[in-house]
Amino acid sequence: MTSPTWQNWGRNQTASPREVARPADAAAVADLVGRAAADGRKVRAVGSGHSFTAAAVASDIQLRLDRLDRVMSADVSTGLVTVGAGMPLHRLNAELDAIGLSMTNLGDIDAQTISGAVSTGTHGTGEKLGGIATQIRGLQLVLGNGSIAEIDRTTDTDLFNAARVGVGAFGVITAITLQCEPRFELTAVEEPMPIERVIDEFDALADGNEHFEFYWFPHTDVALTKRNNRPAEGAATHRLPRWREWLDDEVLSNGLFELIQRYEHRRPASIPRLNGLSATTLSARSFTDVSHRVFVSPRRVRFREMEYAVPRSEIVNVFREVRSWIQRSSTTISFPIEVRVAAADDIWLSTASGRDSGYLAVHQWHRVDYEPYFRAVEAIAGQVVGRPHWGKLHWLDAETLRDRYPSFADAMRVRDRVDPHRVFSNAYTRQIFGD
Repeated sequence: MTSPTWQNWGRNQTASPREVARPADAAAVADLVGRAAADGRKVRAVGSGHSFTAAAVASDIQLRLDRLDRVMSADVSTGLVTVGAGMPLHRLNAELDAIGLSMTNLGDIDAQTISGAVSTGTHGTGEKLGGIATQIRGLQLVLGNGSIAEIDRTTDTDLFNAARVGVGAFGVITAITLQCEPRFELTAVEEPMPIERVIDEFDALADGNEHFEFYWFPHTDVALTKRNNRPAEGAATHRLPRWREWLDDEVLSNGLFELIQRYEHRRPASIPRLNGLSATTLSARSFTDVSHRVFVSPRRVRFREMEYAVPRSEIVNVFREVRSWIQRSSTTISFPIEVRVAAADDIWLSTASGRDSGYLAVHQWHRVDYEPYFRAVEAIAGQVVGRPHWGKLHWLDAETLRDRYPSFADAMRVRDRVDPHRVFSNAYTRQIFGD
């Protein structure tokens, strides 16, 4: 079937594929890929379009996995759950909750499909916790010759190490087995704090909480801190009243923030003052809820984003350098900067591969020129061997990236084995992995 032009959520990537396919199962995916390989065609899978890079851009065959969207098996006793690759995270979280399970860690957006989230290295925050892909225990993949591979850490260790965060270059993921855990709650403590105190106490805050992050509003001296921890057994807990949740998350964080972005776009000189308003409008709050409702926040204001992972020991210095650049430049920044942490993992192309990591994410409203700001941040992160999030904007290529990932060459050898004719390539994979 043909389709009108596809566009991602950020509205900065478009595609006009020659063909759109919506297979119903892994066998149908395998048949399609096998025929495409025989005909010398290209296939790219697409999820919900939440990558800002061109990762999902397909010029030939666009493969939509939205029909592979169910929980295929779930063992509550072991926590192992196998789910179709096209399952959106918001539905997966709800279905896990219904059977008494939870994901150990999540990012703050749940619109992505599970396969899109792991393929680009989506992560949350937590100094002892890895990204979503660290929860993978098995993958079902359609390889470049149209065969179906069932892999885990023992059956094909190298492919498992490469494909868990593979940007779709090692095969089409059709199913994922995740290690979940019994349903749990989190107590959230959110409060503004002077930015100097936050960066002075950053290590203590990150190490002293299961999940910690902060948002600094440029041109102000205020940050919003977020601490999420499991409540002690028997501790009194309280949920946020729904009216307060609606007021904070919908009216202030989305509705009012969108209006502020529109006003600031017309009057950039107002940004410092209105950033101060945004920072003070979000008042302190504390509440307890099921974990996925605490991890996730609604994000309705459209933006573009870059995020870099740097060694954990360098994150405060990188933040200081970015803040200093903003102070020196004539650029006004209307979106907050987000800082998080994650534990080292053993996934070859994960941004946390082999090192504890700090993450700095920068954003601009979707109608604002982001390039000067983002290029400056990229240069600062590059001084400490920063690694870009695969789904967020950056300008690095394979020549630079191979030196930033110890197992980059190993991953490319696996790619040569499972997709020698580059059935799954597009302009973005050629940029980051080369051909």
